[in-house]
Amino acid sequence: MPKGIRPTQDKVRKAIFDILGDVKDLSFLDLFAGSGAVGLEAASRGARELTLVEYSPGCLRAIKKNAASLKLADYNLYPQKVEGCIRILAGDKQKFDLIFFDPPYYAEIAKKILQMLAAYDILSPNGFIIIQHFKKDSLPDTLGALCLWKQARYGDTALSFYKKDKRDYVSESHIPR
Repeated sequence: MPKGIRPTQDKVRKAIFDILGDVKDLSFLDLFAGSGAVGLEAASRGARELTLVEYSPGCLRAIKKNAASLKLADYNLYPQKVEGCIRILAGDKQKFDLIFFDPPYYAEIAKKILQMLAAYDILSPNGFIIIQHFKKDSLPDTLGALCLWKQARYGDTALSFYKKDKRDYVSESHIPR
């Protein structure tokens, strides 16, 4: 674990995957990947494609080391800032079933990145955006085609799940395919 990052707690990581259910054969994008723990968890649960975005050299080393320790060789790693990478992924017409991000707290970054994701549309039609953020961060109920589907709190941490088309709610036990 590199110094200076706030890793996703085990109970929060478990909650993410308990809420999502089966992620097998889905594509997973981890923005602000840090040590890569959440994305690597998705891969260990059968995600077919893993893409991680991280700018910090220390974190990049940790991701590579953690992936190697899991014998995971097939993943995409973008060593750059999240904002620029979202533009690149959109330009390449990439779509992801699950987009997770846990930006630094207290800087309004969560809302800014959510706005970019709404504008650049790299979420697949039945996908979810999962944001780990400070519980007092103010995020909108809707933003463009995105709507808040579910929220959960764990101490000072909140998880907000967004999906497309607010008329199309899904059960809490699975992701639509």
